[in-house]
Amino acid sequence: MAAAETYYTYILARGRHGTLYIGVTNNLRTRLEQHRTGHGSKFVRQYSVNRLVYVETFASPQEAIAREKQLKNWRRDWKIRLIEENNLDWSDLSHLL
Repeated sequence: MAAAETYYTYILARGRHGTLYIGVTNNLRTRLEQHRTGHGSKFVRQYSVNRLVYVETFASPQEAIAREKQLKNWRRDWKIRLIEENNLDWSDLSHLL
């Protein structure tokens, strides 16, 4: 029997209160490496958005995608509040992976 896969909805930031990027993946470490080497997305590459500031985990891709869409429709101040409730200093969380 295959191990259960984990899916992630994540937020990258250029810096504190900077440009935000919201994405979804099933391999966060690999996806972050893609972003940081310029192969993840044109937006991330163009705006140098590569600090992982927020992550949520899900058991299914449908849940992760639904959350990504929800967050993308949020007002910017709601996103900032969500980040700061969990990561007040906007620290890069990639070292926790």
